[in-house]
Amino acid sequence: MGSRNLVVSYQQQPREEAKQKTFVPAEGRNRRVLQDIGNLVNDRVSLQGKKPTTEVVDIAVARDVRAPAATKAPAAEIKKANEKHRPEDVIVISSDETEKSKPVSRRVSRKGVKTLTSILSARSKAAFGKAEDTVVDIDAADVTNELAVVEYVDDMYEFYKLTEVDSRVHDYLQSQPDINGKMRSILVDWLIEVHRKFELMPETLYLTINIVDRFLAVKMVLRRELQLVGISSMLLACKYEEIWAPEVNDFVCISDNAYIREQVLAMEKAILGKLEWYLTVPTPYVFLVRYIKASIPSDKETESLVFFLSELGLMQYPVVVKYGPSKIAASAVYAARCTMDKSPFWTETLKHHTGYTEDMLRDCAKLLVQCHSAAAESKLKAVYKKFSSDDYGAVALLTPARSLV
Repeated sequence: MGSRNLVVSYQQQPREEAKQKTFVPAEGRNRRVLQDIGNLVNDRVSLQGKKPTTEVVDIAVARDVRAPAATKAPAAEIKKANEKHRPEDVIVISSDETEKSKPVSRRVSRKGVKTLTSILSARSKAAFGKAEDTVVDIDAADVTNELAVVEYVDDMYEFYKLTEVDSRVHDYLQSQPDINGKMRSILVDWLIEVHRKFELMPETLYLTINIVDRFLAVKMVLRRELQLVGISSMLLACKYEEIWAPEVNDFVCISDNAYIREQVLAMEKAILGKLEWYLTVPTPYVFLVRYIKASIPSDKETESLVFFLSELGLMQYPVVVKYGPSKIAASAVYAARCTMDKSPFWTETLKHHTGYTEDMLRDCAKLLVQCHSAAAESKLKAVYKKFSSDDYGAVALLTPARSLV
């Protein structure tokens, strides 16, 4: 049977070769694209290594399913011969089960291996100190807090630093013949009392004072209308910041009926017109929240002292017109750390997040400490009384920073 099949297969070989030659052009067109992506490279290599007799015998053995066991011996020898001529490098596209039999990769693991970059970085730190290592990630604990917007908070404060120039107040009293710096301090002192009486948010106070100063910088105001500007500015700030804003009549009553409702609304409209409805401004409070967080370790007493010093600075006209909101906030943190005798007074973390060095803040911090020293003897005691209470840890009673007096 085996020799018979061989004869038949040899007789059928020309016909099969003719068929193969007939379909070569079509097959070449279909396979050429596949060859570009490397699917059939190994098939062509393997076909080139086979002899014609081997191909015929393989076909005959494959067709003779009913052949007895004795006739399979030549097939085994032929299979061995095929393996002998089989190319060594064969790329097999297989399933996950066949992937287990792949040879082990010779790729060497680089885990734990010191690279040139790491070695140079270590030498740089040893030579120039470890300043980068001392910068603490103050947002690490808020990664899961969506309201903290950790992904954007650094970009937000960079934007605040750029836009604070637009809302910064410069010297405007020269254009106000009926108002001076002392009158402004009296107004701010009274607004702080009103703010505490209404139990408003701290953001409202800082925005109120910002609106007052910006309006006085562009509009000449008479002395008798200065308090009206104050309550109208606080009404606007409450509408912007508060959930439940006080009503107009509440401000009329708190001003001892010095003005009527229509006057408050008219002044509110005039302020919005002059400021062109520009109320989204970075006040010192915006920076205080961030800088207090960067002051590590932080506690309630230090936080209250920072707000005490910053509100004292808001009352002083020279501080407001000379320094920007971010610098006032950073100086308040620096002065508070000096008052609490925290070592060091200014850390690398604070320097990184504020963008200010200790030398850049010393002048403004000295003015704030001077205000702290004079607060107990001043006639304007709204801030002093507020921060002398137990609610704020009585931080106003602390001894001012001796290093900045």
